[in-house]
Amino acid sequence: MNQAKPFDIPKREVWEAFKSVKANQGAAGVDGQSIQDFESRLAGNLYKLWNRLSSGSYQPPPVRQVDIPKANGGTRPLGIPTVADRIAQEVVRRYLEPLLEPVFHADSYGYRPGRSAVDALRSARQRCWRYDWILDLDIKGFFDSIDWELLLRAVRKHTECRWVLLYIERWLRVPAMLEDGSLVLRERGTPQGGVVSPILANLFLHYAFDVWIGRRFPGVPFERYADDIISHCRSEREALTLRRALDRRFADCGLVLHPEKTKVVYCKDTNRKGEYPNCQFDFLGYTFRPRRAKWRGELYGLSFLPAASPKALKAIRQAIRGWSLQTRSDKALDDLARMFNPYIRGWINYYSHFYKSELYPTLRRIDAFLVRWARRKFKRLRQRPKVARAWLARVIRSSPDLFAHWPLLYGQGLNTGSRMS
Repeated sequence: MNQAKPFDIPKREVWEAFKSVKANQGAAGVDGQSIQDFESRLAGNLYKLWNRLSSGSYQPPPVRQVDIPKANGGTRPLGIPTVADRIAQEVVRRYLEPLLEPVFHADSYGYRPGRSAVDALRSARQRCWRYDWILDLDIKGFFDSIDWELLLRAVRKHTECRWVLLYIERWLRVPAMLEDGSLVLRERGTPQGGVVSPILANLFLHYAFDVWIGRRFPGVPFERYADDIISHCRSEREALTLRRALDRRFADCGLVLHPEKTKVVYCKDTNRKGEYPNCQFDFLGYTFRPRRAKWRGELYGLSFLPAASPKALKAIRQAIRGWSLQTRSDKALDDLARMFNPYIRGWINYYSHFYKSELYPTLRRIDAFLVRWARRKFKRLRQRPKVARAWLARVIRSSPDLFAHWPLLYGQGLNTGSRMS
């Protein structure tokens, strides 16, 4: 063995890891170096990183901590590694993924190849039709609570690779640097924002929850997307029993269920009688609750269905307001479509899978701002809001695909006038 290079890490792996990091982009870490800066001396930077990884001398720098707002108020700390450190973590993630993917549970959906949040939502919707109750789990500060020794024990169960274990342990112990330059040391947890953190978090919950529930409650199916978990129960009693058992299980693993946010929910529909205080829950940006739906033939009734959540729709409306469309009178309509269609398509692609009509009123707000834009841009429309709406309706009829939401709202541009008024 080469004493100077005790670890056999192929250079090709570092190159592939860089390509992945570049594709995902991301902000600069504590060194202020962007991906473009790193790429300006690409060969030298990649060689230096490979050299240090292979020799065992690589020491991860602190992560840059930024606080991002949470949907329910407050903030969540996000740890941003440097570009070089993201590449190093990607090397380890690429090593671990083929080992862990065959082991992970079929109902674990988060941060896994070939699986998505929509897959988890689709499974949850179907099971809510078959099971009357769910336990909606909320783990308090999950990423900040992961026990290092338990996590490393789980990693060792699947690999004895010395450099993988060495660097994972170093990443776990890396401090966070605040904006004032001070360092925050940690004794547990893995930083949200790290490239390797999602697969480590999945591995931790695989043993803390997935394997455990299959052994202790084999008749309770679930969907898990990272630490967002929904468990399906046949009765309220079963759901309450599961919650008490999970309090004890998670305590053994160093985790705590949020006492207010963890709740038992009744999946009420036309065929399920009885009144209960909790008949809705949020999961992955959707709210599941009783909704009017068309059944077989021409019958209508209540089904327990998901639709874009009020929080998600509020966030979309805030984003639309932030575009300040009405002030961009220097832009042509085509320019505005090019600028904002990627966002609109993203919302439609995610939130139109289930009960898409819930999305319509929020998307119509874009057209309201476009009318205000037209009134500022064209003098003849300035004092004539009805004429401006008629003008936009004609544009929709003549170019129904210009904005990504128009085909969804107006079909082929017919009858737009009545829908916009």
